[in-house]
Amino acid sequence: MTACGLDFGTSNSTLGLAAAEPALVALEGDSVTLPSAIFYSKEAAPRVGRAAIRAYVDGEDGRLMRSLKSVLGNPLIDETTQVGRSRVGFRSVIAHFVAVMKRRAEAVADRSLDAVVHGRPVHFVDDDAAGDRKAEEVLGAIAREVGFGEVSFQYEPIAAALDYERQVNGEEIALIADIGGGTSDFSIVRIGPERRGRADRGDDILANDGVRIGGTDFDRQLSLGTVMPLLGYRSAMKREGLPVPSGYFHDLATWSTINRLYERGVTKSLQEVRREARHPELIERLQHVIAERGGHRLAIEVEAAKIVLSDVATADIPLDWIESSLAARMTRDTLVAETANLADGIARRVGICLAMAGLKPEAVDAVFLTGGSTRLAHVRKAILAALPEARPVDGDTFGSVGMGLTIEAARRYGTA
Repeated sequence: MTACGLDFGTSNSTLGLAAAEPALVALEGDSVTLPSAIFYSKEAAPRVGRAAIRAYVDGEDGRLMRSLKSVLGNPLIDETTQVGRSRVGFRSVIAHFVAVMKRRAEAVADRSLDAVVHGRPVHFVDDDAAGDRKAEEVLGAIAREVGFGEVSFQYEPIAAALDYERQVNGEEIALIADIGGGTSDFSIVRIGPERRGRADRGDDILANDGVRIGGTDFDRQLSLGTVMPLLGYRSAMKREGLPVPSGYFHDLATWSTINRLYERGVTKSLQEVRREARHPELIERLQHVIAERGGHRLAIEVEAAKIVLSDVATADIPLDWIESSLAARMTRDTLVAETANLADGIARRVGICLAMAGLKPEAVDAVFLTGGSTRLAHVRKAILAALPEARPVDGDTFGSVGMGLTIEAARRYGTA
């Protein structure tokens, strides 16, 4: 039996082969990360990852879908979406993406993959046990559908802990913070060289908690605060006291709902909004974005600006493709102001996790940080402030969870 660990992420995905030396597989060129994106073209087979994003950015006629994981635990998972002249179920979209990952890994391994340890957030859905259970069931069913005979799950922060444990020389209590694209997950785990080989680590897991806040939420808040007002968000209608309907802008700022704006009827309804808007020129910009199917382009530019602001104080988004000389300026201060509530919401889970474990902050020796959103300085600061005496440790931003899942796959199913 050949096993693997599979981290199907909101923004990026990885897959590792369970071997004597577990390793992540290069899934696209030399890269072990595969952006969780798929592009449906009228002229070619669906493409995934960077190739999908490149096809969209290059202006190829078709449809881009990103943030695929976010529909798990969401009513959208049972719906279909328009792709060209037909409709495709969201389950089928995810299944195609996972199947491509499996097929590429099998080509590298030169053998079929029979078993998988799938990563999952602590909560797919906040405060909804039934929805959470259904999300795992759907992901498990998809894994079996694409050819995995044995399917099991592990919490993503526990997987990250297994990766971190490989580098410690003594026993310690660690808080694992996995701040990804769709969720923020925390575990408090007792780790150490003598515990590493134990088959049952249940007693070492002191607490698990998570919240459905991640990098895509930061993208949305930043977009709503800085870009969408240029397209008419929060502007007024001619009728006194009535704002332009906000639903268009929330859909446009959210990765998983952008394509709703390309459905039938939206163009006509926006024409009516423009006629009744006090600033119709703003609505014309919104109409242009939708007519050009530029929603994902806009989201990609906002995400890129957010990432740049980790290193510089100011980032400009050129929007001259919408209107000549149009641009949005973002600053680090703007990023913090627009998303401070999200950072605080993430940091609050640390206190909840400590309470669940029955520990005081000083009992935690280290904070292991993984996931793309730990690059955001104010998020990192908020987490570490809750554990001022703990030692911060940076993991592989996009690879720690996948590596830990691969280590767990070797334990559960053996090595190739």
